[in-house]
Amino acid sequence: MKFPFQWLKEHLDTTASLEDVVERLTMIGLEIDKVHDRAKDLKGFVVGRVVEASRHPDADKLSVCQVDNGSETVEVVCGAPNARTGLIGVFAPSGSYIPGTGITLKPT
Repeated sequence: MKFPFQWLKEHLDTTASLEDVVERLTMIGLEIDKVHDRAKDLKGFVVGRVVEASRHPDADKLSVCQVDNGSETVEVVCGAPNARTGLIGVFAPSGSYIPGTGITLKPT
């Protein structure tokens, strides 16, 4: 059976970590086959805000955006048709692995 840790915490009166809960469940005889921490998959992803967006000079379907990722402003080449100043979304820096896609972002 699969279930989210957050769901389990709703039914337990505990502030224990995931590792502690897994250990306790194992100690009482429940077999834990696998623990998948989705937060680790998304480490490095942050909320970003487009502070400036303009058309790419050499491509019709691309935009060049200045994105504030909370610690710095970085230049991003984007293919999203809705890219515009003020847009808020998920920002994944170069080198990030996008779970479920097999894609690792490369610098352009």
